[in-house]
Amino acid sequence: MAKSTSKHLLIPGETEWEIWSIAPNQPATLESSHPVKFASEIEKFPAGDLIFLFPIQAFTALPLRVQTTDAALFPDLATTHTERLGLRPDPLAGQLTDIFPISTTSEESTLLSVVLRNPSSESLPSKSPKAFDISARALPTSGNTLTLWRELDHWVFAIHHQGKLVYCQATSSIGISPDANLVREIRIATTQLSLQGIQVKPDKAIVWSNDEATQTTELSKAFSIRVEITTKPTPTLPEPLSQLLPADVRAARRAAQKRQNTLLAVAALAIFYIGAIGYFSYDLWKTHSTTKQLTAREKEIAPSVEKFVIHNNKWDELEYAISSEYNTMDILLRIQKCIPPNTGLRLKTAEISATNIRLIGEAPQSQAVTQFALNLKKSNELLNYEWSPGPPQQTAVGWEFTHTANLPQATP
Repeated sequence: MAKSTSKHLLIPGETEWEIWSIAPNQPATLESSHPVKFASEIEKFPAGDLIFLFPIQAFTALPLRVQTTDAALFPDLATTHTERLGLRPDPLAGQLTDIFPISTTSEESTLLSVVLRNPSSESLPSKSPKAFDISARALPTSGNTLTLWRELDHWVFAIHHQGKLVYCQATSSIGISPDANLVREIRIATTQLSLQGIQVKPDKAIVWSNDEATQTTELSKAFSIRVEITTKPTPTLPEPLSQLLPADVRAARRAAQKRQNTLLAVAALAIFYIGAIGYFSYDLWKTHSTTKQLTAREKEIAPSVEKFVIHNNKWDELEYAISSEYNTMDILLRIQKCIPPNTGLRLKTAEISATNIRLIGEAPQSQAVTQFALNLKKSNELLNYEWSPGPPQQTAVGWEFTHTANLPQATP
C-alpha cells in the first residue's frame, strides 16, 4: 500500500475540535469533529502527518516595531520586547516563541512575536504532531480587516494588514453574537497597538459564523467601518509553518518504554533458550557415551551464548539511556519544580549526564539561591543525587550560583 501523502490540521472550531484533511493540490476537507474540551481527549487520528494549531487562548501575541531590516536581529529584539513586558518562556519546555514579519520599509520593520504558554499534557494530542502553528494563521483573509469568530465557545478577534496577521486575542465573551465586552476589548487592543507606533486601520470587519442567529448590532454601533457576516473560511496550511516545538515528554517516554519492552522480550527468550540447553546438556552428561554428543552440542550453541553475554553487557550499558530515572528531560522537570516561585531565579546552563549534574543560574536575591539549594536537597524526586550547592556570588545585576550533584555509585 502506498504511503499516505495527506496532511491533517487539528484546529479548534466554533464549539468542537476539528480535523481537516489536505491532499496534494486539493482544498482542505473536514475529516471529523470532536466535542471535547482538550485535544488529548481525541481517541483516533487519520493516517498521515498531523499539524496541530494552538487555539488563540494558548498564546500571547506581541506585535512590535523595530528600527532595523536585518532579520538576524529580530529574535534578540523580540526576546528583549517579551521580557520587558514580563513574559519569560520556560527554557525547559521546548521552542515556545516564534516571529512572523508583517511589513518592512527602508529603515524599520513591523513584526508579530508569539509566546506560547507552556502546554500541559492534556492540551496536546495523543498522536505526536509533525509540526505546530497557531489557528489564526490558518484562516485566510485579505486586505486590512478586523475578523471575529468563535473558538471552542469563546469569541476571538484578529487584525490583519494586507492579509498578514498583526494581532489576535481571545476574549471572555461566549454568546452567539459579539457583545459590548468584546467591542471594549477590541478598542483596548487597538489603542495599545497605537501607543507602540503600530497603526492599524481596518477598512472592514468580518464576523465568521455558521450560526444564523449571530448578529452584528454591537459592532455596527461601535465602528464606522463596514461590517460583514459570513461563514468561516476553509482552513489552509500556514506557509511557512512556525518554529514552535513544545517538548513532548510523554511521547519520548512512550518510545523509551516500547524499546525497553522489546529488549526485555529478547532477553527472556535468550534466557529460556539457554536454560533449555542447560537442561538437555545435563541429561547428556550423565552417561559417558553421550559426552561427545554434549561437546558437539556445546560447540553449536557457543555463538548463541556469546551473543547472549554481549546482549547482557549492552543491556547494562544502556541502563542510563532507557531508564526513565535518568531521562534528561525528566531530571530537568524535577529540577524545575525546586525553583522558588516568583523569585526571578532562572537557570542559564544545565549540564546533565548519566551521573553528574551542573546547574548555573542567577537570581535577583541571594535568598532565592539559598532556598533553591535547600529545595534540591530535600526533593524526594532527586534523592539519588548528592548535591554540592555553591555559595551565591554577587554580580552587577544580582547573584550568580553554580550547583553540582553526582550519583554515589557510577554503576546503576
